[in-house]
Parts: sequence; structure tokens; C-alpha cells
Amino acid sequence: MRSLPLRVGTRGSPLALWQTRCFLDMVLRFCPVLRNAGAFEEHVIQTSGDRIQDRRLADVGGKGLFAKEIHEALLDGRIDFAVHSLKDLETEMPPGVVLACTLRREDSRDVLIPGPGILGALDPADPVGSIPAGVRLATASLRRQAQILHARPDLQVSMIRGNVQTRLRKLAEGEADATMLALAGLRRMDLSPEGMVVLDPEAMVPAAGQGIIGVTVRAGDTELHELLGGIEDREARAVSRAERSLLAALDGSCRTPIGGHARLLPDGRLHLTGLVARPDGSFLLKRSLHGAVADAEAIGQELGESLRADSPSDIFG
Repeated sequence: MRSLPLRVGTRGSPLALWQTRCFLDMVLRFCPVLRNAGAFEEHVIQTSGDRIQDRRLADVGGKGLFAKEIHEALLDGRIDFAVHSLKDLETEMPPGVVLACTLRREDSRDVLIPGPGILGALDPADPVGSIPAGVRLATASLRRQAQILHARPDLQVSMIRGNVQTRLRKLAEGEADATMLALAGLRRMDLSPEGMVVLDPEAMVPAAGQGIIGVTVRAGDTELHELLGGIEDREARAVSRAERSLLAALDGSCRTPIGGHARLLPDGRLHLTGLVARPDGSFLLKRSLHGAVADAEAIGQELGESLRADSPSDIFG
């Protein structure tokens, strides 16, 4: 009942475009009437997070910089909906914008990737412990940095920015001896770097929302909201609600390393692990909680409040 094309906003990275096209393919399978030519129109929007490549996001405004300009386009009507990596979305949406849909989660774990100089050195049974002493490990994530330094304070951690392909190129060129990336992005890009080792999510707690594609729309757009509700993945919705509720309860600054990982147990209950730390790894607190899927948000809130209550006050400054 609305005019076509429907305009979808996305970042321009190879991974962002893959995610957007995957989402559109799902919509077309769910709603075949939209299969006519020109039903959708991609709008690539460069975000502040894409433009700023020489500093950590924590130093220039946080992960919300990957969505700011996209949501401005949504609110002023230049696009109809927007596709994101859920881990890049703010915990609290801008007024007038809602998270309407979450798609099936890809593998949420992190991977450790050795550079040419330490290929073959990593023991899959103890990947972090087997990193050679003094190795230069590059990451843009304070969450990863805090956890790796907590376990291995002898390592040298430096900042690296750019898309997946750029980071792998920098590693190959010797800018670092090792790096860490999300397995979901590598799988979606059909990349399998030599020597990479997948990390246990209880040992290296992933970012909240990692591996999940989220779609936002205007709050008043009930037609699109209803359409997207038909393709939402129920498990992704449950785990993302728990993880994002954990983030909201912690209410940390963009400089607070926070991890959150929920999964469904064989008996159908939801298990949530949360983590807070100092960037230098000198403090790290990790706890888990489980309960009914229907209580996903309450589980996240309870675990977040527990972590916050038992952490030093400066963690959340």
C-alpha cells in the first residue's frame, strides 16, 4: 500500500553491504509480492565511525558513531529502514527510532589470528596462554584489550581500525603480530585466516549483540514494523534483549569494557554471562545468571546491577 522503492540505509563496508543484502533476501522470501524490479533501493551512508580511522571510538563518542548519520536519514525520511550490526547500536535508541527486527545470530565468538611471525605458535587448547611473550596484539576493542591483558599482562596491545579486510592486510604487513576479530564477520565474508583459533565465549566474553543483524525503523511506521516482525528470529530476539538489558543496567561509558553473551540451554532456559573490566585489565569481574526466556530483560537487568554493585566506582566514570 506504500510507494516503491523502499529505501534501506546501510554503511558502505563490504560486511555491512553483505548484511543488508542478506536481510533484503529474507524480506523477499517472506513477502514475494516485493520481488518486482526496483522494490528496494540501497542508500550507502558514510558514518562518523567510518570517517574517523586514527582513534578509538571510545575517544570520539563511542560505538553509536556507526549509526548516528543513518538514524538522522531515517528520521528525516531519506530512508525507510536501516540495517546494522546490532553490537554497533546504542542501548537506548534516539527518540522516534525503534529496533524492529533481529535476524538469526551467526557465531558470536571472537577469534585470535596470528600474523606471519607467529604462525603455528598458538595451541587451540590454550590459545591465549600460548601466545609468545611480548607479542604485539592489535585491536580496536577495549573489551578485547581488557580481557587479553587481564590474562596476559606481558603482551603489548595497540590500536587498529578499519574493516575486516583492512585489519587482515595490516596484520599481514607486520603492523602487529596478532589480532582479534569477530568470527561472524569472517564467516559472512567467507574468510578463514591461516592459523586462526576460535575463543571460548566464557573465556573471552563477546560484545552484546555480536553476530546479530538488527533493523531499525521509524517508531510510527507500523506497516514496516509488522512486516519485519514476520522475519524476526525468536532466539536472536531473546538473547539480544538479555544482552542489551545488561548493558542498560551497567550504563557504562564508552570507555568501559563490557561483555555480554546470552545463549539458550538444552532445557530451553536462557544463560547470560556478563563482564566489566578496566581497559588495562587490572580489574575484571565476570558473572553468569540463567532463567526463563520470558524473563530475558529481567535477567539482564539483575546481572548488570550485580556487576555494577561489586565493581569500583571509577569503572563507570
